[in-house]
Amino acid sequence: MRTFTIAVIAGDGVGTEVIPQSKRVLEKAARKHQVNLSFQDFDWGAEHYFRWGRMMPAGAIDLLQPCDAILLGAVGHPDIPDHTTLNGLLLPIRRTFDQYANVRPAYLYPGVQSPLAKAKGGEIDLVVVRENTEGEYAQVGGFVYQLQPEEVAIQTSVFTRRGVERIVRFAFELAVKRNKKRRVTSITKSNAQGFSMVLWDRTFQDVAAKFPQVETESLLVDAAAMNFIRRPESFDVVVGSNLFGDILSDISAIIIGSMGLAASANLDPLRRFPSMFEPVHGSAPDIAGKGVVNPLATILSAAMMLDHLQMDQAARDVESAVAAVLAEGKVRTPDLGGSSSTEEVTDAVLEKLG
Repeated sequence: MRTFTIAVIAGDGVGTEVIPQSKRVLEKAARKHQVNLSFQDFDWGAEHYFRWGRMMPAGAIDLLQPCDAILLGAVGHPDIPDHTTLNGLLLPIRRTFDQYANVRPAYLYPGVQSPLAKAKGGEIDLVVVRENTEGEYAQVGGFVYQLQPEEVAIQTSVFTRRGVERIVRFAFELAVKRNKKRRVTSITKSNAQGFSMVLWDRTFQDVAAKFPQVETESLLVDAAAMNFIRRPESFDVVVGSNLFGDILSDISAIIIGSMGLAASANLDPLRRFPSMFEPVHGSAPDIAGKGVVNPLATILSAAMMLDHLQMDQAARDVESAVAAVLAEGKVRTPDLGGSSSTEEVTDAVLEKLG
């Protein structure tokens, strides 16, 4: 029986609630397909920071590297600045393991009500591909006259031809693999950002020329935000920078009914290092500890992990179980208009897994 080693970082807030539930689903799916999953739990995050002054220990990366994949719950705490949590755990993992492709699918499941009046189940089916290691999140810059009235903050975005080309190529390859609309939409703000975004536009055109079978569209980020609301059904694969991809994927998450359904993968497509899988919803401190957080985003992220580990049928089984639960509409958490608990929703998914 083949064994995969999965690093598990439950993290903070609702992360500690959804991770145990997703592990239950993973274990059942793995048994069904005669695969063993060996979980290695790492107690990193806000509590680690309060005790030791850092989000994870100095040797954390070395502990993660031998693993086949990483499953992350959430990171963030109201008493810790967001830039501290981000730069203390998420970004070091993404960059060290060159997880340059952040993949965030958005599918409106039948049985789920979108806040868009005209949207029906199955009509929204897109993927936001976000460049994940450079761009606006490069953390290049600094302060001058810090904490003085004349304080100056300098924040520099970093765009490389290599970085743009590989994420754009990934988006085109994904559009071909999905074999749906075969359309890639590029998101920039090149009318205002005349260097980084112009490089992005030129690179997109060069890569697009190598995929004549794929339709292309280029949108400014403000127009894209509008069209995610106005015509979401027209999108297939959307590729954007670190910042633009982050913002647009929150819009795509909410138009499919809830952030509680938004899964994501931080991929090293070359498989040199472990990839990381996490729900988009974050630590959600407002509902943490109440037992009502929607576990489906984490379960769907786990399905993406199974797919990345080339357990294709196990991934499809988990996705089908989630779809069946949502289609029935009997068991659902408050974010979807129900009153079920986190555990009850997971129990329903496990039942559908058979």
